[in-house]
This record gives sequence, C-alpha cells and structure tokens, in this order.
Amino acid sequence: MAKGIERFSLAGKRALVTGGASGIGRAICEALAASGATVIVADIDDAAAREVAAAIGGTTVHLDVTDQAGVGAAADHVAADGALDILVNNAGIAHNAPSTDVDLSDWQRVIDINLTGVFLTARTFGRAMVANGRGSVISISSISGTVPMWPQPQAAYNAAKAGVDLVTKSLALEWAASGVRVNAIAPGYVKTPLTLAGREKPEWFETWLRMTPLGRMADPDEIASAAVFLASDAASYVTGSVLMVDGGYTAI
Repeated sequence: MAKGIERFSLAGKRALVTGGASGIGRAICEALAASGATVIVADIDDAAAREVAAAIGGTTVHLDVTDQAGVGAAADHVAADGALDILVNNAGIAHNAPSTDVDLSDWQRVIDINLTGVFLTARTFGRAMVANGRGSVISISSISGTVPMWPQPQAAYNAAKAGVDLVTKSLALEWAASGVRVNAIAPGYVKTPLTLAGREKPEWFETWLRMTPLGRMADPDEIASAAVFLASDAASYVTGSVLMVDGGYTAI
C-alpha cells in the first residue's frame, strides 16, 4: 500500500471535470494535472476548454450536462481511449430571485443543470466505473445544501445543492460494493465569476464575510485541494461524505 505523500499522487489516473473551463472547475483541472492525472476538460464552452487543456497538457470533450444523448456520446468518446478513474461533477449555475417572483423556467434551469445534470453525468460515466470495479466520483455541492445562504434569495440553487448531497450519499451506498467511491465538496463563498455579482453588492458581500468565521472568501485552489484528496488513495476509506470547505460558515 502506498504510504505518506505517495497516497496523494494521481499518477496514471484519468480524470474528467465538467464545467472545467473556468472557476472552481479550472482550478480542479489544474490541481489534478499537477498531481499526475491526465485530465479531460469537459465544458459547453469549447474554446475555453481548449485553452485550459493546452495549459495543463490535457484534452477536451464537449459536454452539456442537461443533454442525455450528448452525455452518453461524451462517455463513449472518453471510454474509447481507456477507463476513467476520476469524475468531478462541477458544472453549475447560480440564479438569484425572490421566490415570489422567480419564473418557473429559471427554477427548472437551475434544477436541470445543478441537480439533474450531476445525476445524469454521474450515472452515465459511473456505469463504466462500476463495471471496472474502481473509481472516484466527486460532485461540487455547496454550503447552501445544508443551510440557506444569506442574504441572497436563491431557493432553486439551495434545493438543487441539497439534492446533490443526497444523490451523493445514495450513489455511495449503491456503488460501495463495486469499489467506486462517491463524495461531494461543499464550498463556502469562493472568488469565482459565479460570485462576482454578489461581491459587487456591499450589502451582500459584507454579510458573507461577517458570517464566515475566517473572515474571507476561498480561492478556487483551496477547493481544488479537497478534490485532489478525495480523488486520491489518501481518501480510500472515504465515501458518502460531504466535505465542508467553508471557512467555518456551517460551524456557527
């Protein structure tokens, strides 16, 4: 059995990251590659995905996580070049609107991408992992899956992330006997394009910092480090967990 720092190595592993072209997804692609993995950047933005892949020596695949046929085609394309060891379900969007006013189409889009997309991608790529008897599936959830984030109104986002947590635990139980581990990371506030609009609103941003015991937002690299851990043999006995990386937000 590998010991010490070697247990964190991803040398010889193949990884795919959805939404890997920007934000947390990009940081995860970079961290997995730096740890030795061969990384496939999966994104709906092909040009941005190619840029990330070129920087880390990886490859790309077009992926819309809401398109069942497209996800299946991407899985077939990836499988043609060998088994996948690591899947990171990172693709997601945010939408802020009062629940009394939110349009049902906006609610549904958040659920489709942030929850159904996670399940669809995990299930589709997970089938081969289960058949191969190995793999690590990591979904990017949020502290909002545990507590409603405040003061922004985002019931759809909160509901979707709570669903991600339970899908994670459900798949972990279903796939444990096959040797496939399934976990989630629940970030707090992270400095990415997804939070830019909120950071530009002082009444929101000041509340975010006040409610976070460490008093700051996370860098994307700090979330990526947790993904490397969960993907590695260092986490060989970790499955069905939702790892909080939130500066102490949910400890209050």
